[in-house]
Amino acid sequence: MKKEEKASISIMKIICISIILILISGIGVMAVNTQLSDVKIVLQNGYEMTALTSKTKVSDILEENNIILEDNQKTIPDLDSEITAGETIKITDKSYNEVQIAKISEDGVETSLDQLLENYAPITEKIVVEQVTIPYETVTKNTTNATTGTTNKVLQQGKDGLKEVTYKVKYQNEVEIEKTVISEVVITEPVDKIVQVQKVQTSRSSTLPRTSSSSTTGGTTYKITAYCPCSKCCGKATGRTASGTKATAGRTVAASSKFSFGTKLNIGGHIYTVEDRGGAVNGNKIDIFVNTHSEALQWGVRYMTVSVVN
Repeated sequence: MKKEEKASISIMKIICISIILILISGIGVMAVNTQLSDVKIVLQNGYEMTALTSKTKVSDILEENNIILEDNQKTIPDLDSEITAGETIKITDKSYNEVQIAKISEDGVETSLDQLLENYAPITEKIVVEQVTIPYETVTKNTTNATTGTTNKVLQQGKDGLKEVTYKVKYQNEVEIEKTVISEVVITEPVDKIVQVQKVQTSRSSTLPRTSSSSTTGGTTYKITAYCPCSKCCGKATGRTASGTKATAGRTVAASSKFSFGTKLNIGGHIYTVEDRGGAVNGNKIDIFVNTHSEALQWGVRYMTVSVVN
């Protein structure tokens, strides 16, 4: 009887050991067939935990670890995203916005974080005041209407002017990236250099009597400039003069009030009519009307003899 009991106990042990071995081998097979990955989970309070899971969807991983989001919480990446081993699930407030900076440049070359931060450096602004030289102009006064046999005589030496310019300058990483003029104040006006072109006198010509042109009889030297009907020259673009006439090239000039409207002036052998005024036209200065702004610039500044035509 005792031998039978011992045999029965031995058989039971063998059966139990076999069952255990089968279970262990089954678990091993399941572990081999199921791919497990470690995922880091960061809670809103900063606590970090690592979860070993076979899931890939964010919501499934949180559910597997008994993590329930509150109404004001969200995950990065979102709940429907798929993640792989080594990635992180971050739980944060819904108002939080994460900014990701690409580490690959447009050329496909990997860029260091320091270089990226340098490109996103703050821009600072400064107000800078500088004194700038206004170069003087050289005005040639030709009294001979000739190109050969002449000599130059300086009637007035030129002198540079000075102005104070205020800039708004933008800097990034202490490097100037933009400079904008805010205002300009002229401190000293430039003085034009006046050069007179006169004919070289020869022994023969000196014996001949000198005659003067009737157009310059009783004339006075004036500073002659030009203007056109654009807003830069007139502040308006109507083409109407102060006397009410339509400004016409070759006829209309602007002069000071010492010349009444309608006065005929001989300027360089051409007859003009005073029909306009101007805020900058005063003293011995006359503005000749031309059709375009480029013509006005091309005319520049000239000093010519002006006489009234009776």
